[in-house]
Amino acid sequence: MADWGTRGLERNMGDWARARLPGWLAEFVMFVLKQGWAALFGILFILAILGTKAVWQDGWALTRYDGLFLFAVFTQAFMLIFKLETWEEARVILLFHITGTAMELFKIEMGSWVYPEAGIFKLGGVPLFSGFMYASIGSYIARVIRIFEMRFAPYPPFWVSLLFGAAIYVNFFAHHFLPDIRLALFTGSLILFGRTRLWFYVGQTPRWLPMPLCAFMVALVVWVAENVGTFTGTWIYAGQNAFEMVGFAKMGSWYLLLYVAFVTVTLVSRSALSRAAVRPETRTDGAARGIIMTEATEGEIS
Repeated sequence: MADWGTRGLERNMGDWARARLPGWLAEFVMFVLKQGWAALFGILFILAILGTKAVWQDGWALTRYDGLFLFAVFTQAFMLIFKLETWEEARVILLFHITGTAMELFKIEMGSWVYPEAGIFKLGGVPLFSGFMYASIGSYIARVIRIFEMRFAPYPPFWVSLLFGAAIYVNFFAHHFLPDIRLALFTGSLILFGRTRLWFYVGQTPRWLPMPLCAFMVALVVWVAENVGTFTGTWIYAGQNAFEMVGFAKMGSWYLLLYVAFVTVTLVSRSALSRAAVRPETRTDGAARGIIMTEATEGEIS
C-alpha cells in the first residue's frame, strides 16, 4: 500500500512534535508537513521550474521545456515504483492529465496564453509537461484524501456532482462563444457543497472544514504557483506584462477547476464520500476509527 512505509515516520514525527510543542502547535506543524507530503509532485515541479530557469542555457542540446517534460515523467515513474502513489491514483492522474491537455490545446488556439520557448515534446504548440501540471492537482487530491483519511459528508448525489463538474469543464470552452456562466457555477458550488464537511485527521482528533473553503484555500496556493510560472516566463497570459502578477480572476477559475479535479478523482474511487452527515470518532490508541452516522441515509456512495 502506498505510503505504508511512511506511516511509521509520520507517527514518530507526530510523537516528537507532541512531546516538545504545545498541542495546537504540534498539530499545526504536522498539518503543514502532511500537506507538503500530499503535494509532493507539485512542489517538486515548481522547484524544477525555478531551477531550470536559473541554470538553463540557450545553447544546450536539450531545451528547457523538454527537460521539464522528462523531469515530470521520471518523477511520476519514481513515485509509482517506490509506491508513493497507488496505481488507482495513477489512473486518476492520467484522466486529469488528458482533460488538462485538451483544455491547453483549446486555450492556446484561442490565444488565452502562450508558451514562448522551443521544445521537441510539443503538441499543437502545447509543451507536454503542461499536462503534468494539471496531473499534479489530481495527484494532490488523491494523496491528501488518503494521507489525512478524509471523509466528505454529507455529499450531494453523485450524479449531480458529475453534472456540476461537466458544466464547469464545458464552460471553460463555451464561454468563448456563449455567455460565461461562472457566476452561476460559483453559486452552484455553495448550494451543492455548502453543507459538505471535509473531515480529516492530523492527530487523534477529527477536524473538519467546509468543502468550498477548502477549495478556495487550495485555489489560492495554485494561484501562487501560477505566478511562479509566469514570473519565470514558462507561460504568459494574453496581455500580461513582464513581472506582472496573475489576475485574481484566475484564482476563481482554479476554484472551479478544483471541483472538476475532485469529481475526476471520484470517478475512480468514492470510498471517502458519504451521503449521510458523519462524525468520525476520536482516536485513543491509533486503532482503526469508526464513523458515527448522524442521518438515516445510504451512507457511502457507490
